Amino acid sequence: MIRALLIDDEPLARMVVKEYLQGFPQIEVLQECGDGFEGLKAIQQHQPDLIFLDVQMPKINGFEMLELVDEQPAVIFTTAFDEYAIKAFEAHATDYLLKPFSKERFNKAVDKFLAQAPNTAQPKQENLLETAAHSPAQHERIVVKTGTKVKIIPVADVQYLQADDDYVSIITAEGAYLKNKTMGFFEQTLDGRQFVRVHRSYIVSVQEITRIDPYEKDSHLAILKSGAKIPVSKTGYVKLKQVLGI
Repeated sequence: MIRALLIDDEPLARMVVKEYLQGFPQIEVLQECGDGFEGLKAIQQHQPDLIFLDVQMPKINGFEMLELVDEQPAVIFTTAFDEYAIKAFEAHATDYLLKPFSKERFNKAVDKFLAQAPNTAQPKQENLLETAAHSPAQHERIVVKTGTKVKIIPVADVQYLQADDDYVSIITAEGAYLKNKTMGFFEQTLDGRQFVRVHRSYIVSVQEITRIDPYEKDSHLAILKSGAKIPVSKTGYVKLKQVLGI
């Protein structure tokens, strides 16, 4: 039996999927979830094989929810039109269904999932999230998991980011939060007018810089409002001067 979850804030949309799934007795719906928080908890609890996931949801959207999932199931997206989402789906998703979708289109998506080899979801999902992250909607906040809780960090609250082994540590006035992404990911997705990669291990919010001091040969220190001292490489200093117009 294939174990599935429905994650969509529209009850009618969940009802349609359940109705269409009656044609696939080998798929069992374990739970319906009305938002990304519920969806994340349900995935952790049930470890499903497949989820039907909406993108535009309250609290956290479908992409943000997937970023927090450790063992990602296969996903069939059910969503309204979104330019960046469609680009990501076409390149990497198992399949996607544009609302409203017909039973025939739904059947085609499920058949595609059933025909795929198991254990192919993880690399596809990682590539999909990398592509989807370039959506402007994804640039305003960073969603992290702290224990069993989910925290939404507005980008405006970020002081700097620091490489931390396989993670990136996001530093705010409230504290530090780990995100399982790369520095390159944040360098590409954060607004380059607001955030500068000043060192291979640091990305700094230019609004937080109070001064830049010389430090050793061809390097500098960025002094932040918080008092933090961030190393600035020779290349990083050139980038900073361009952004600051100095």
